[in-house]
Amino acid sequence: MFGKGKKKNGVEEKVLDVNASMQGTISFKEPVNLKINGHFEGALDLRGNLTVGPQATVNANINGDDIIIAGRVHGDINARVRLSLLSTAQLVGNIRSPLISIEEGACFHGNSHMIHGSPRHVCAGPDSNYMTAEELAQFLEVDMSVVRDWAKTGKIPAQKDGNSWKFERKQIEDWLVTERVK
Repeated sequence: MFGKGKKKNGVEEKVLDVNASMQGTISFKEPVNLKINGHFEGALDLRGNLTVGPQATVNANINGDDIIIAGRVHGDINARVRLSLLSTAQLVGNIRSPLISIEEGACFHGNSHMIHGSPRHVCAGPDSNYMTAEELAQFLEVDMSVVRDWAKTGKIPAQKDGNSWKFERKQIEDWLVTERVK
């Protein structure tokens, strides 16, 4: 069930593969790849990637970075990077994510909300390749002072712009996907 996978970008990948029936709250503060292939009921809050397999049934509100649904989910989803509903997915719940992909054949009943300040926000202005510290804080759901501290210490890719910081959307997306969020 628990395991360590291959090294990805020099970082050992933490993998949890759930093939049984579980109930409760699963929370990870460090990046992890969680794969659910059985039944889960409760709440999921994680950094990293979540895959709900085609045979899985999940009754839970889900918070994660990159979420892929191939099975049945009943609950609200907050994906910080992207949400993908594969053709076998059945989702009853509301979605909040900067990027949403729904394959033909997937069933979705609920509301979707594209988070402002997303990495590829189509409606952004002329400088849409960049986010302000405020936009990034909202996107990451952290306090703006945390974003500024991360920028000053080099924990997050940033560029000094006068007295403020700016963040290239593509670099932020890559930073999240490569599991540097802690």
